[in-house]
Amino acid sequence: MPKVGMQPIRRQQLIEATLQAVDQVGLGDASIALIARLAGVSNGIISHYFQDKNGLIAATMRYIMNMLNEGVIARRQALTDDSPRAHLKVIIEGNFDASQVNGPAMKTWLAFWASSMHQPSLHRLQRINDHRLYSNLCCQFRRVLPLYHARKAARGLAALIDGLWLRGALSGDAFDTDQAIRIAYEYMDLQLAKQQSLGTTDQVSEQPRAAASQPAGA
Repeated sequence: MPKVGMQPIRRQQLIEATLQAVDQVGLGDASIALIARLAGVSNGIISHYFQDKNGLIAATMRYIMNMLNEGVIARRQALTDDSPRAHLKVIIEGNFDASQVNGPAMKTWLAFWASSMHQPSLHRLQRINDHRLYSNLCCQFRRVLPLYHARKAARGLAALIDGLWLRGALSGDAFDTDQAIRIAYEYMDLQLAKQQSLGTTDQVSEQPRAAASQPAGA
């Protein structure tokens, strides 16, 4: 019988061993036997806690995503400036946090993206992560831009963040976090600058369309 309180310890050991295995040999060759050996446990422990390798990969990705989310939340709680720009900066910085751009995490992200096209459970995780980023960005842009432009700006910044991360991951060099953040900031500021030219005109023009779409008496 396992000791009380061992489950979270074992799960974390196996998740860290998975990151190490993917970093060393890639997802395809990160066998159950290798992961178990790196974790210092028997193969059966993985089946006990995660059922199979796919379950372990999904748990590992949830762990990385939770670190991303917790990093953004911690930065947000430390803010003294409640402006949309300050909140957008926090989201950008969180996506390029050290927990997301170290070697094991980057290789695991890349392997996860490839596998998510074929594994429904991993695809759901990918959709959740994508929606979270877009939704958080759109929420902040919407504070200063009309809805259409806020959505467009959020899609653009989300794509830029992913693209900068991907290019950095595939470059073979150390990830240049400062450069990636600086480029994302520049795009963010370009979008926020549209507030002056779009804000009043588009917000007024949206109101008649919204009113026209409501049934009589609404």
